[in-house]
Amino acid sequence: MQALLNHLPSIGFLWPRMLWLLAIVPVVALLFVLYERRRRRRAATRQATLKATGLAVQGVSGWRRHTPPVLMLLALTAFLFAVARPQAMMKLPSRIQTVVLAMDTSGSMRAQDIKPDRMHAAREAAKQFLADQPVGVSVGLVSVAGTASVAQRPTRKKDDVIAALDRLQPQRGTALGNGLIMALATLLPRGEIDVDGFMRASADNAAKSKGGKPQAGPRMDGSGPGARNGGNGAANRESGRFPANGAETGAAGAGGPVAPGSDRSVAIVLLSDGDNNTGPEAVEAARVAADHGVRVYTVGIGTPEGVVISVEGWSARVRLEEQALKQVADMTGAEYFQAQDAEGLKRVYRMLSARLAFDKTELVEISALFAALGALLAACAALLSLWWYGRVL
Repeated sequence: MQALLNHLPSIGFLWPRMLWLLAIVPVVALLFVLYERRRRRRAATRQATLKATGLAVQGVSGWRRHTPPVLMLLALTAFLFAVARPQAMMKLPSRIQTVVLAMDTSGSMRAQDIKPDRMHAAREAAKQFLADQPVGVSVGLVSVAGTASVAQRPTRKKDDVIAALDRLQPQRGTALGNGLIMALATLLPRGEIDVDGFMRASADNAAKSKGGKPQAGPRMDGSGPGARNGGNGAANRESGRFPANGAETGAAGAGGPVAPGSDRSVAIVLLSDGDNNTGPEAVEAARVAADHGVRVYTVGIGTPEGVVISVEGWSARVRLEEQALKQVADMTGAEYFQAQDAEGLKRVYRMLSARLAFDKTELVEISALFAALGALLAACAALLSLWWYGRVL
């Protein structure tokens, strides 16, 4: 019983003073009782007269006599609640507003462990994912190879995204970190992501790591590369930009990092075999995404055993490297999916479409629901009274 009560929505009122009108209900009930007693006395007198003349009159059962008035009282109660303008916290179905697809276009996407090859299967699955999105969702596309580039900025025109998908071709190298930070900058275009600063800081870190002095990547306190509000974390707290207890609030680009995955309006979908051979690591970019509350869903394409491919006279075995992809999804509050064939890849994208739908809790006025309930109860009372007595109450 307690579990059922916990699931009931809490109700408030915009005009709570109007609830005093509910005092009318017991007054009306009392008047009805008095009227009913008077009517029964008259009926008893009439019944005695009819019996004296030898005529028999069939009475009406008690529950039938009381049902229409009770329904009418309930209708009046519902109408009075509607006058007070009730509100309730309700879960409403909603969807994400913007998605950026970050697609691996490195040479390893030529591998044919997924038929006809990884690139073709990924492109077709992405088109199916695009077709499943409602009209109001904007979709962008970022190509991830040795460098990252925006193939299509977020748009609601699906044909433009499909054309951009068809233009993708395999290239040299894989820089997953660059691709993620570029996708994040595309998703948050108001200057919140310093792409050049992220690249420079990552390059400096790599150089210093080789020299025996590694530095941390983008940090959760907003002081790492990639965030415009960067700088020294302690100094930010001393200046009042971050709360002293470390519980930052607000958007990352506007004063501090937020909880990973807290921005339900946007998401990134990274499709890759997980092999990163140039540029910053994907987990460094994932830290920046986590600071901004952006979820990064990752899709691993390929098989663990991999296949051998030949490119420009060079041969190499390309495998699915899952570790980094799992880390990225976990750090950003998202999920990792694996696809080892074309149909599996389409299933993954269908699951992703379902993940991008969510329940949004909002304070909603429900006066119309109470008014509709009152009208329904009043109609039932009138119809039953007409059916049984030939009159409305």
